Amino acid sequence: MPKQKTHKGLTKRVKVTGRGKVKRHRAFRGHLLSSRSAKRRRRLRQTVLLMPADARRAKEAMGE
Repeated sequence: MPKQKTHKGLTKRVKVTGRGKVKRHRAFRGHLLSSRSAKRRRRLRQTVLLMPADARRAKEAMGE
Protein backbone atom coordinates (compact mmCIF):
# COMPACT_ATOMS: atom_id res chain seq x y z
CA MET A 1 0.00 0.00 0.00
CA PRO A 2 1.39 3.48 -0.83
CA LYS A 3 2.37 5.99 1.80
CA GLN A 4 -0.11 8.59 2.96
CA LYS A 5 0.43 12.05 1.49
CA THR A 6 1.43 14.92 3.76
CA HIS A 7 -1.47 17.30 4.45
CA LYS A 8 0.11 20.56 3.26
CA GLY A 9 -2.62 22.80 4.70
CA LEU A 10 -2.02 21.40 8.16
CA THR A 11 1.76 21.67 7.96
CA LYS A 12 1.39 25.42 7.28
CA ARG A 13 -0.85 25.91 10.32
CA VAL A 14 0.79 23.88 13.08
CA LYS A 15 4.27 23.14 14.39
CA VAL A 16 5.54 20.03 16.17
CA THR A 17 7.69 20.78 19.22
CA GLY A 18 10.85 18.93 20.12
CA ARG A 19 8.95 16.69 22.51
CA GLY A 20 6.32 15.82 19.92
CA LYS A 21 3.51 18.12 21.02
CA VAL A 22 1.60 20.08 18.37
CA LYS A 23 1.26 23.87 18.65
CA ARG A 24 -1.31 26.01 16.84
CA HIS A 25 -2.40 29.63 16.76
CA ARG A 26 -5.68 30.76 18.28
CA ALA A 27 -8.70 31.64 16.16
CA PHE A 28 -10.64 34.96 16.13
CA ARG A 29 -7.66 37.17 15.30
CA GLY A 30 -8.24 37.98 11.65
CA HIS A 31 -10.19 41.23 11.78
CA LEU A 32 -12.65 43.31 13.86
CA LEU A 33 -10.16 43.45 16.71
CA SER A 34 -10.87 47.03 17.76
CA SER A 35 -14.07 45.93 19.50
CA ARG A 36 -12.17 43.45 21.68
CA SER A 37 -10.34 44.29 24.86
CA ALA A 38 -6.56 44.51 24.99
CA LYS A 39 -6.55 41.60 27.44
CA ARG A 40 -8.42 39.38 25.02
CA ARG A 41 -6.22 40.37 22.06
CA ARG A 42 -3.10 39.70 24.14
CA ARG A 43 -4.35 36.22 25.05
CA LEU A 44 -5.21 35.49 21.42
CA ARG A 45 -1.56 36.13 20.48
CA GLN A 46 -0.40 33.11 22.46
CA THR A 47 -0.09 29.70 20.87
CA VAL A 48 -1.89 26.72 22.33
CA LEU A 49 -1.20 22.97 22.31
CA LEU A 50 -3.57 20.56 20.63
CA MET A 51 -5.33 17.99 22.77
CA PRO A 52 -3.51 14.61 22.70
CA ALA A 53 -6.12 12.86 20.52
CA ASP A 54 -6.11 15.72 18.00
CA ALA A 55 -2.32 15.90 18.10
CA ARG A 56 -2.04 12.22 17.20
CA ARG A 57 -4.32 12.65 14.18
CA ALA A 58 -2.49 15.82 13.14
CA LYS A 59 0.88 14.08 13.28
CA GLU A 60 -0.47 11.19 11.21
CA ALA A 61 -1.77 13.65 8.61
CA MET A 62 1.62 15.38 8.50
CA GLY A 63 3.49 12.09 8.17
CA GLU A 64 5.24 12.39 11.54
